[in-house]
Amino acid sequence: MKKLVLVAATALVLHAQWLNYSTPGIPRLPNGQPNLAAPAPRTSDGKPDLSGVWESGLQYFNDLAKDLKPGELAMLPWAKNLQTEREGRDHGDDPMNRCMPPGVPRINMTTMNSPHPLKIVQTPALIVLLYETSANSTFRQVFMDGRPFPKNPQPTWLGYSVGRWLDSTLVVDTVGFNGLAWVDTAKGHPQTESAHVTERFSRRDFGHMDIDITIDDPGAYEKPWRAAVPFHLLADTDLIETYCENEKDHVHER
Repeated sequence: MKKLVLVAATALVLHAQWLNYSTPGIPRLPNGQPNLAAPAPRTSDGKPDLSGVWESGLQYFNDLAKDLKPGELAMLPWAKNLQTEREGRDHGDDPMNRCMPPGVPRINMTTMNSPHPLKIVQTPALIVLLYETSANSTFRQVFMDGRPFPKNPQPTWLGYSVGRWLDSTLVVDTVGFNGLAWVDTAKGHPQTESAHVTERFSRRDFGHMDIDITIDDPGAYEKPWRAAVPFHLLADTDLIETYCENEKDHVHER
């Protein structure tokens, strides 16, 4: 009888940094520290400027549904069975263990036990989200030019994203997933190819932002469900290169 030994992916991680440099344009307190309670900045067209390096908490990375009340998250029987199996295996079969992308919305959250922030670069026609993720550095493009979703899109880990402004909130809709990503880590909530993820970005002040997430996935859930994730600004820093090494050959022992 052979026993399979799984070799987990090793993410080589350094904290986001740009040493000895204060980011221009950040409001300061008298002691020189960033004033994170200052008003949220605005772009020339009056929209909130979401630009910056942001970080959330490990708790939502592990369980996006942690704040939901009973009945607010209703899985189909097959999805519930799969989620229970994943949780029982302590997410040992998580695609991130093979250096695959975390998926949307999980990629927005802090991963593993170290900070893995996201950086937002905002222009009128395109918003870019850059990630310092433990599954290799990657990015998302949110098109703001009014384009529709592509017809018959090639399924991907991160999907296809289009955005629009609703008053002071950036609304991002994403579809076209490959169905392989997990919604979160410790719980292992599934995602299917029919998923439609809506993210609503609201910058409360200079140093704080909320992303309200709606997951509408009739392939796995009886009804859409929502989660609200707080983020805080990481001032005077920037992303650093990360990469993930994974031993692809499993070692077998008798």
